[in-house]
Amino acid sequence: MTPKNVRTGNIFVSNELPLIYIGGPCIIESEEGYLSTVRMLKQIVEAEGRRFILKASFDKANRSSIEAFRGPGLKEGLRILALAKEELGVPALVDVHEPAQAEVCATVADILQIPAFLCRQTDLVLACARTGKAVNVKKGQFLAPQNMDNIVQKIVSTGNTDILLTERGSCFGYGDLVVDMRSLHIMKQSGYPVIFDATHSVQKPGALGNATGGDRQLAPVLARAAAAVGIAGIFYEAHPTPDKALSDGPNSLTYAGVKELVRQTAAIDKTVKMYTDDPNGN
Repeated sequence: MTPKNVRTGNIFVSNELPLIYIGGPCIIESEEGYLSTVRMLKQIVEAEGRRFILKASFDKANRSSIEAFRGPGLKEGLRILALAKEELGVPALVDVHEPAQAEVCATVADILQIPAFLCRQTDLVLACARTGKAVNVKKGQFLAPQNMDNIVQKIVSTGNTDILLTERGSCFGYGDLVVDMRSLHIMKQSGYPVIFDATHSVQKPGALGNATGGDRQLAPVLARAAAAVGIAGIFYEAHPTPDKALSDGPNSLTYAGVKELVRQTAAIDKTVKMYTDDPNGN
């Protein structure tokens, strides 16, 4: 199928254009901490001449434990995201967990993200699509890549064709994930931009008993392999002190880890796609 370009804010996203980077902490822990983190992540990405999209989560609704930190909630989370978006001047992506949240989130975010566990929830998918904003669907850990076509058709049925498809690993027994790099190529056949979620792909679900474990050292390894396929973007989560993060610390990158990931994947991407130094591939 003919490759599609998705425009979000001032950024074009396509499997044929230079890699874009979608980053932020797993959850908004505080206004000051969030703003500080995303400022640094934008700086790291732009230092390599790349385009940055801000990600945020105001609620982690699928935590392992009832006692786990979930975030500031919808109203406060969107307020903080709006501040960050205005300051940084970049598009923003946010998780949406319920159909009723879609319209509200669309007043701030440029991309509405369907979490992997919820990718087959038709009402949620349609609600996000009907806002007219770009929709990023994370492929469920239980779903074959070719089955994403059904979800794409749900979105297209609303007239919305601004669609991103994200790989984030597949269940491998209990408490582990693996990444089948074939899935990136298979989802690319749809023509829609494909994103690789480098940090969620190295999770170990429930490995800590009441929380998810992970191995952040493997995120850059998998990201390099994904970049070699020729995809649209890399998604990652980072924290200034990951071991103290309130959510997904074991698989979140340090700033140094982000620098290395961006540097290496940008170089691979340029070799694979053979484009100019213009970040939009012009």
